Amino acid sequence: MPWIQAHLITSKDQAPLIELLFENLGALSTTLVDAEDEPLLEPKPGELPIWQQTRVTGLFEGHIDSDHLRQRINQALNSDVTRTLELERLEDQEWERAWLDNFHAMPFGQRLWICPQGKRPEQPDAVIVELDPGLAFGTGTHPTTALCLQWLDHTPLEQLELIDFGCGSGILAVAALKLGAKRVYATDHDPQAMQATTANAEKNGVLERLQLCDSQHPPTHPVDLVMANILAGTLIELKDLLTRLTRPGGRIILSGILSEQAQMVSDAYADAFSMQPPRQQEEWILLEGRRK
Repeated sequence: MPWIQAHLITSKDQAPLIELLFENLGALSTTLVDAEDEPLLEPKPGELPIWQQTRVTGLFEGHIDSDHLRQRINQALNSDVTRTLELERLEDQEWERAWLDNFHAMPFGQRLWICPQGKRPEQPDAVIVELDPGLAFGTGTHPTTALCLQWLDHTPLEQLELIDFGCGSGILAVAALKLGAKRVYATDHDPQAMQATTANAEKNGVLERLQLCDSQHPPTHPVDLVMANILAGTLIELKDLLTRLTRPGGRIILSGILSEQAQMVSDAYADAFSMQPPRQQEEWILLEGRRK
């Protein structure tokens, strides 16, 4: 199968957002490299420095519509950023196999594991979500997804109804169902995301408790928990809708937020939710609120 690479040259501040955007649009992997000739010498312990001008590359499956991909990137970013956008078609190689060889079982919290087929942990009480790169719009490796998975792992979900808003691969929906949620409504505006979510739910034996919804037609009744792992600006735009979808006393989980954006997003939801202290991984934030 051929592949498509999307390349964007951007500033240091915008690079993490574009990395997340590519993952949300279906990238199997993303890489960041120097776009100029800027050496990074002796970073401090724990630092993950990136270049002032960074080239962000996303690898996408070749069957996707490249014009549609370009359109969605242009819609998400301003023209000053997208003027450097390049789409490159690559001929078939064993990249999926090579990627899978380096994709190992990953723990999130005490019980939850994301595993490729055939790579199971030895932990007897492990809750396993099987996920392979051919179907994935996200595998848990990005900090925004990891934060959500860790939160799900430590939260009692039995008898709860959830919405996974902007479901991508369905990794959060499937994980919640494997951890005992009663029902999950998965929404997305991309048909490929809905296909991936269906396939991953079927693969993990939870399809009968999953209901797919177009993001323009979400559930008509509020639920116990709403999870939205999308960009900060979109979370603010969707504030009224996500609030309506959360029952009084229910909780909302917001991710895809850079640390400098956390207060802005928290303030937007503070009228309707009692917001908890943020959780952080690298430069990314998860916010939790309880509906007043």
